[in-house]
Amino acid sequence: MNLKKSHIALILVAALLLGFAGAYAGVQFAQPEEPEIQSSNQLQNKTAKDVEEDQSEQSGDLNKITQSYGLIKQNYLEDVDDTQLIEGAIEGMLSTLEDPHTSYMDLETVSQFNDQIESSFEGIGAEVSMVNGLVTIVAPIKDSPAEKAGLRPNDQVLTVDGEGLEGLNLNEAVAKIRGEKGSEVVLQIQRSGVTEAFDVTIVRDEIPVETVYSRTETIDGKLTGILEVTNFSENTSTEFEEQLTALENEEIEGLVIDVRGNPGGLLNVAEEILALFVPKDIPYLQIEDSNGEKEKYYSQLDEQKEYPISVLINEGSASASEILAVALKELGYDIVGETSYGKGTVQQAVPLGDGSSIKLTTFKWLSPNGEWINETGVEPTIEEKQPDYYYTYPIQAEEPFTYDQTAEAIANMQVMLSGLGYDSGRTDGYFSEETKTAVSEFQIDNDLDSTGEVNQETAGLIETQIIEKMRNGEDDQQLETALEELYQ
Repeated sequence: MNLKKSHIALILVAALLLGFAGAYAGVQFAQPEEPEIQSSNQLQNKTAKDVEEDQSEQSGDLNKITQSYGLIKQNYLEDVDDTQLIEGAIEGMLSTLEDPHTSYMDLETVSQFNDQIESSFEGIGAEVSMVNGLVTIVAPIKDSPAEKAGLRPNDQVLTVDGEGLEGLNLNEAVAKIRGEKGSEVVLQIQRSGVTEAFDVTIVRDEIPVETVYSRTETIDGKLTGILEVTNFSENTSTEFEEQLTALENEEIEGLVIDVRGNPGGLLNVAEEILALFVPKDIPYLQIEDSNGEKEKYYSQLDEQKEYPISVLINEGSASASEILAVALKELGYDIVGETSYGKGTVQQAVPLGDGSSIKLTTFKWLSPNGEWINETGVEPTIEEKQPDYYYTYPIQAEEPFTYDQTAEAIANMQVMLSGLGYDSGRTDGYFSEETKTAVSEFQIDNDLDSTGEVNQETAGLIETQIIEKMRNGEDDQQLETALEELYQ
């Protein structure tokens, strides 16, 4: 019996080491699930050649794996599940690559994979990655519970419902964060520039399926279209083209494409959108393989748009968003906002035959001019930050903030109050008389007891109103700058 099990393990691990023979290749970027860039035949041909060249050397290595499996099954003190050993071996090999975008996906993760391609799943609605061993928010999805709770790009998730995430891979951590609609989860968050971690309570929900939003504004008498893309999912390019056509039928004279907080998604969707803007005489994308060989991709478009275009990005714009932004940047259009996330690799999701898959980094993507933005991001041509209150974090007021206290959390609260129109007189963290007056005015305006102290009730209402103000796009300096500069 042990011999048969060891043979099973050998076969499964061999399939991994020898190049995923017969597998279907699915390409992905920042999202965990994305479609193909090369056909499965191309992948099979490449791996078959690798197998032929390396078969002798790999055979010895596989014997070591088989021996280790047999030793554990026959001699370990306690019973060990076969699946646990095999999946552990796969995950162990992938972990040695030290690539946050390469991972093993079990049956449950593959199911989530398929859900997210279709933009229909339940959870908190945030794209995450593993950065330096910490689960890190790439971007919350528009109108998701994560966005409504105030999560931001680069927030680090330390615990989930009080349980640490140390030792878990990304898929295991995501499984703890996700959950059924209506259930509650408490995340402990560490934010850059904030000394102490803080808790965020989120009620899980169904994640919105809409990925494209459009509207118009009149700037200096010129009708201007604004297209916001929140994700690159299955139907995004169709939605984008339909809404762009509708805007053009209204005879817009300029366009702003907003991919702030967009964590990426399907490569073919980014290609289809770029094909609407990048003419056929220049590539919109290059792909580089492990041998350094590059392939350029072109559209069939005769000429670029007659009207000016700007693209809005921030630190939450990743992967496919960056493909779009850098291609239009090199075409001569303005990029407004803050430097993007910086993900320039391509993953392939390769089924292993039992319903599980491996997501493996196999290519680099390059800009039309051959630039690799990995870990550096796309730099805007016009740098613009948001108002200070956009960068605040939830108020931790277990004990009320009162007159004459000094704390970093009070400074954060003062910035929020100022953003809501209540002048606290300062934002250095000292709870002054002027700050007390501002708090009292806020409490009176919101039918709270006018104590001049910030307890949990007052803090919660300040947070709610500041998050709502941001979600409504008030004081959106980045968008205002993009619109102002569009016709310059």
